Amino acid sequence: QVQVVESGGDLVEAGGSLRLSCTVSGLSLAGHAVGWYRQAPGKEREDIACITPKGSVAPYAESVKGRFTISRDNAENTVYLQMNSLKPDDTNTYFCAVGSSVQCIDQTPGNRVAYWGQGTQVTVSS
Repeated sequence: QVQVVESGGDLVEAGGSLRLSCTVSGLSLAGHAVGWYRQAPGKEREDIACITPKGSVAPYAESVKGRFTISRDNAENTVYLQMNSLKPDDTNTYFCAVGSSVQCIDQTPGNRVAYWGQGTQVTVSS
């Protein structure tokens, strides 16, 4: 059984930093592009970033460019999202998206998202 677990979300003040982790069990990430997206209740999802198994990174969403960095450690089967200079409008639930292929299309895995977790809550106070 494949399990995707996002962690690292917290309450942080504006200008602060957090590192989110996406750890996957039951599936090797070596053959999968992995992305991060955020989605609030009743709102459209916003794709943030995507990284291929070899570490190639698609262009970041404009809203986070220059502040967020996606990375991965295939040996640990984990993908990270480093978030710096956080703003109150970054407040959201953040999800890890495991793609069905090795490709990224813009800020999301290509073809389709095969797996995702329950999300981790990020709250940025003003």
